[in-house]
Amino acid sequence: MNQENARTDEQLDQNQEEVLEKYDTESRLRSFNNRFLVILVTVIAVSMSLYHLITAFTGPPVPTLVHRALHVSFILILVFILFPPTKKARRDRLPFYDIGLALLSIPSTIYLFVNYEDIVTRGGLPITEDIIMGTLLVILVFEAGRRVTGAALPILALLFILYAMFGQDLPGIFTHRGYDWSQLAEQFYMTTEGIFGTPVGVSSTYIILFIIFGAFLLKSGMGQLFNDLALAITGKQKGGPAKVSVIATGFLGSIQGSAIANTVTTGNFTIPLMKKIGYHRNFAGAVESSASVGGQLLPPIMGAAAFIMAETLGVPYAEIALIAILPALLYYLGILTQVHVRATKDNLSGIPRAELPNIIDVLKERGHLLLPIFFLIYMLFIAGVTVIYAAAWTIVVTVVVSAFRKSTRMNIRDMIDALETGARTTVTVAVACATVGFIVGISSLTGFGINLANAIVAIGGESLFLTLLFTMVACIVLGMGMPSIPAYIITATMAAPALVQLGVQPVVAHLFVFYFGIFANITPPVALAAFAAAGLSGGSPMRTGFHALKLALAGFVVPFMFVYNESLLLIDTALLNSILVIITATVGVLMIGIAAERYFLYKLNLLFSALMAVGGIMFLYPGVMSDVISLAILVAILAIQFITRKRQGTPDLSTAY
Repeated sequence: MNQENARTDEQLDQNQEEVLEKYDTESRLRSFNNRFLVILVTVIAVSMSLYHLITAFTGPPVPTLVHRALHVSFILILVFILFPPTKKARRDRLPFYDIGLALLSIPSTIYLFVNYEDIVTRGGLPITEDIIMGTLLVILVFEAGRRVTGAALPILALLFILYAMFGQDLPGIFTHRGYDWSQLAEQFYMTTEGIFGTPVGVSSTYIILFIIFGAFLLKSGMGQLFNDLALAITGKQKGGPAKVSVIATGFLGSIQGSAIANTVTTGNFTIPLMKKIGYHRNFAGAVESSASVGGQLLPPIMGAAAFIMAETLGVPYAEIALIAILPALLYYLGILTQVHVRATKDNLSGIPRAELPNIIDVLKERGHLLLPIFFLIYMLFIAGVTVIYAAAWTIVVTVVVSAFRKSTRMNIRDMIDALETGARTTVTVAVACATVGFIVGISSLTGFGINLANAIVAIGGESLFLTLLFTMVACIVLGMGMPSIPAYIITATMAAPALVQLGVQPVVAHLFVFYFGIFANITPPVALAAFAAAGLSGGSPMRTGFHALKLALAGFVVPFMFVYNESLLLIDTALLNSILVIITATVGVLMIGIAAERYFLYKLNLLFSALMAVGGIMFLYPGVMSDVISLAILVAILAIQFITRKRQGTPDLSTAY
């Protein structure tokens, strides 16, 4: 029996790898048989993690530019060792040309370190050696970006470079004075406005530390804790496995940050359970993918893009997390509502209690692993220390807390694995940050972002709603097939300024584009997270994508509403008003979920579904009158359904609510 289980687990792991490699370029890694290469990768990765951990406590021993360059060099070396140049390239050996590219990733940092004072003294007047080193680094970053993120992001970056060099020949508002390659090389390499810009700065400080923290948490068994807790709390309810998927995936997604990787990791466990109790395979895949995408919206960690948002806006990360919490919870409430209504409509049961873990036993065995999360929250929101310092100490606390029980205790090998995993995972984020640096740098240099914002406002006729609509479409299109971090950075550079011009607070505008850049992962025709879930469920990728889109409906409505109603973000809101906002928003999202499934006490016709959706949206909109109208719609439909059911003898399903 154990051999059969082992074979099944091996098949599932293989299936996970196949799905990841198909939909996630970040997972196509080499696996060496050569012991020397295995040790080499471990030494480089662990050295990188330890360097960033030590500097989190002591501060970088080198200037900011050199620190960021060292971070990029570490990343590039690992990319050319770990990532093959093509899908079909062999993954069990390291070819000579990648050895060469890895070695070429070092000189640019050494050059900056040795010549830093001269570079500062020259003040933006590059010499031939500067241009050569800058050109070399640009080529290496482009190739690394192509291997890790796919072709879309490097092609977009190349178009921006061509725009910078030849944009003086363009007509209209997008023309500029033009820049030659020496100016661009200097911008990309010798300033913090290019490759070493804010995205790489955040990657080399906040992001890598939180990724290492996540690696230590998962190594200690946090993933199993989330799964077991979700099973114990919701497993026996109607549609229990789907609720388990939403809750466990949300928590893990906040830590892990990658929608596709999270979909495959937790979906391997939750999707078969959902199918087993009767959910259609397309719906099961949609639940997993929509919940995985939302993990990046959920505090306290929110994947990684939130750190870039905080740095870009000059706003404390704790403030970003606080304003993001209610919209994120509303997003998950919307998914849970549809999951529950679908289970009630289709008469789906939960998992038998005998097959579920006991919550007391779960907390006794692994509950102490929640302490690092509580410690992090304390450090960020109460102690008020810097994010870097909080992250570094939380990693230490995680190691100490894991030792409380033998089943979670990490030995030296486990800690080395966590450090290596942290560095490997950071590679995908940092390469995207470095590549997107070209786009951000050129937007700043040429004024492209401001010009595009003016164009969006002009097209929208200075109508806030139309501008929001155009911005949403632009964010989804720009985010298709692209990792969430570069998707956010690009949309924040190009689209958010248009909203700011119309009076939207910068933090609200950035959160708006953040949402829709992420939702590109579940929006057909390029819904990569949904396609990955379909690969596990055996469903139709496109139908899974459309189901995921419907499950995420509250997430599409809430960003529009928090632009009009900033109290949804709990910004400058009194306690009593905050409570009222939470109540009305909760009822509004419940109504939207019911309308999406077209089922309340029994099936809703199209008119009542539309009215329920309108009522839900009006509950999210600020104003006493809109709340009164929404409440009237809800009460009227409820009364009609009760009366009709009584007359027609419809089976009483109200106890399910």
